Amino acid sequence: MAIAVVGMVVTRNLFAVIVLSGSYSFLMATVLVALDAVDVSMTEASVGAGISTVLLLGALHLCKSEEVKPVHKPWLPLAVSLSTGALLMYGVFGLPDFGDPAAPIHRNVVPRYMQNETDVPNVVTAVLASFRGYDTLGETTVVFTAGAGIIALLRRRKKENSDDSTGKTQGEDGA
Repeated sequence: MAIAVVGMVVTRNLFAVIVLSGSYSFLMATVLVALDAVDVSMTEASVGAGISTVLLLGALHLCKSEEVKPVHKPWLPLAVSLSTGALLMYGVFGLPDFGDPAAPIHRNVVPRYMQNETDVPNVVTAVLASFRGYDTLGETTVVFTAGAGIIALLRRRKKENSDDSTGKTQGEDGA
């Protein structure tokens, strides 16, 4: 995964960036399977590696495949990214051990989901079915909107190409 990220940062070919992004999403889905989050893994594989890759390739079809080199050095975004990464790494040290039964999530959140909110015996199913329905609806809306935008752009380009093939200019109707 780290090699895919470094490749995305270094390369200037947008097709290669899209392919590396799709492979990163696929590798992330594999990691999620290893962490026993199969439902999240399936979502990552279908949305991250599947639909997003197709939508980005469609957008790439509408523009040039080479990224323009920046005029200036992007030091401020680099500093913000590095400081955010450092803060996140600092925050990791405050997390409880993986699988610790005395962790706050197991003492507070899980019992509330299991007893008071739903009658589903599996906590993952309870969270996904009862509490993440709006989140899933939002994700679906975002993917649908992106797909509709790509289709609208492709139809516009196709229409412009068919107007150019007739050899007539706009306003010339043969009269």
